[in-house]
Amino acid sequence: MKNLRFIAWLSFVIYFCQPNIGNAATIELPGVEPSSAISIILLITVLSIAPAILVLMTCFTRVVVVLGFVRTSLATQQMPPNQVIIGLALFLTLFVMAPTFAEVNEQAIQPYISGEITTYEELFEKAAAPLKDFMGKHTREKDLQLFLDFANAEKPENIQDTPITALIPAFVISELKTAFQMGFMIFIPFLVIDMIVSSVLMSMGMMMLPPVMISLPFKILLFVLVDGWYLVVKSLLLSFNG
Repeated sequence: MKNLRFIAWLSFVIYFCQPNIGNAATIELPGVEPSSAISIILLITVLSIAPAILVLMTCFTRVVVVLGFVRTSLATQQMPPNQVIIGLALFLTLFVMAPTFAEVNEQAIQPYISGEITTYEELFEKAAAPLKDFMGKHTREKDLQLFLDFANAEKPENIQDTPITALIPAFVISELKTAFQMGFMIFIPFLVIDMIVSSVLMSMGMMMLPPVMISLPFKILLFVLVDGWYLVVKSLLLSFNG
């Protein structure tokens, strides 16, 4: 199984890195037509990289990092559990990416099913176009230029001409920066509560009592009173509309 996944990943790398894929050597297997063999390998490739596509080419990274910052700032250890955080991040990702996925279905999947698209190369190109548009809107020019310079590639005229091998990592580090900026803003009110509680305990001479034990109920109370989960999710949704 590991060897099969390695072959699938290798075919994926060759597909995106080879400039003239049509001139690439075909793979011949006993009793299997070259086109069928390539089709099987590409299918396995798509299935094996589906988690990476979800994490790195959608809004999942920003959402899950921000939700993780919320839990860390509250200092509630494993509350909410990881399953809840990941599940909420997945459904928020599906909600935000629904228009993009609809475009992929309309421009690539349905034409392929109906026979209008006959090659995998055209299918991947049509499917990548809406994802490139989404990633381009949320990728900082400086981050994209970093990978273009490293690859000695010319600056593309538009986002569709941008190599996906440079766009994906640029999008990811842009998302991480945005998520950390939002996480910093989330930390501030809870940090203030910790400082106030710590100062009160020191003034009362209760230096042996951990401030976290006293500040935790107040942080949870503050988060509930301001309807924190609503505000966090609203901020995430608005951040993708900008």
